[in-house]
Amino acid sequence: METGDKKHFGGAGTGYLKVLFILFFALCMPALAAGSECIDCHRNVTPGIVTQYLSGKMGKMGFDCSICHGSEHKTAEDSKLAKLPTPETCAGCHSKQVNEYKGGKHSLAWIAMKAMPMWAHQPTQIVGEGYKGCSGCHKIGLKDETEIKEYRYGSGACDSCHTRHSFSKKEAQDPRACQTCHMGFDHPQWEMWSTSKHGTIWQIEGSESTRAPVCQTCHMPEGDHNVMTAWGFLALRLPEDDEEWLKDRVTILQALGVLDEQGNPTARLDVVKAGKVARLTKEEFTAQREKMIKVCASCHGVSYAKAQLEAADEIIKEVDRIFAEAIRIVQGLYKDGILKKPAGWDFAPDLLQFYEAKSSVEQDLYLMFLEYRMRAFQGAFHANPDYMHWYGWAPMKETLARIKEEAEKMRKTH
Repeated sequence: METGDKKHFGGAGTGYLKVLFILFFALCMPALAAGSECIDCHRNVTPGIVTQYLSGKMGKMGFDCSICHGSEHKTAEDSKLAKLPTPETCAGCHSKQVNEYKGGKHSLAWIAMKAMPMWAHQPTQIVGEGYKGCSGCHKIGLKDETEIKEYRYGSGACDSCHTRHSFSKKEAQDPRACQTCHMGFDHPQWEMWSTSKHGTIWQIEGSESTRAPVCQTCHMPEGDHNVMTAWGFLALRLPEDDEEWLKDRVTILQALGVLDEQGNPTARLDVVKAGKVARLTKEEFTAQREKMIKVCASCHGVSYAKAQLEAADEIIKEVDRIFAEAIRIVQGLYKDGILKKPAGWDFAPDLLQFYEAKSSVEQDLYLMFLEYRMRAFQGAFHANPDYMHWYGWAPMKETLARIKEEAEKMRKTH
């Protein structure tokens, strides 16, 4: 019998003990968490949070609240002593996912928001404390210690996708988890995808559909938390082999304040690099494009996938031609003294001032940049012809005509 036991458990003896330990942990630890000081108090103070936490995997496994929030907070009067979790908190158990996140664009969201000159003109409730505007989504990015204390929302909010306090993996895998941030004015990816053929199939067949790719299929293949794209948020890349397209791109970069009037880099180029909102080497662009082709090829032929992505590239080129023409018209108004550079502005026109622009032609230019151009190129990549054409391409053409007419009137009046 002894020999048989050794044969049966043999080298797997350690694994057998692990199974017993896990079973004990799963059965007993929830009772420990449920009986902790934190849970006992918060059942009365924030019962919803307690219910959420105990329904989630961490709660069921018995992790005590102090693992994430520390143990300094003891009473209602010292609640500010509770630590705010950061990615480092999560990395204790999820190091792979945290490292992927840190190498991707979500971790840079706070940098990207603060880099906008427009940010300085807004009430703190819109861009900072309160999280009612830009910061409501950009809080997913990493913050330094000073900012964590100032904004009281931790740093690198993993709970933007795995929402508190159940921190559900299943929730974060659902495309609807993305729609709060990826919708609306400047990047309506949710609307584009959900009304595309991909999104329509998913809604018809339900969440168990194996035919329709969701946001995570393309942007987080195999659970990769890097979430990068070939073109980046600005849909700008350098270098560019097409000389005419490169000229248009230089014009756009000048209007963004990334290049000066002579085409030389400014300090804003460092911000573009830090925020990874553009692709600045061919290798960087190609690496991301090859990843996407591989994803598309899991359903489509490689040649078809390449053709579709390259067709969307051409949309960017055509839209850039229209946009660059509009920018040059407004640049001419400044050059000829018809428009005056506002006090405190380093560049004019300055697309990154957004709706703080001081003239109607610049307000139109900002809309071309942040709304229509975005919808044209993003609609192309998200397989949504209506967004690409009627919400993107068409208003780009309309607005160029309006800027031309308004500039002519301004010159006559001047």
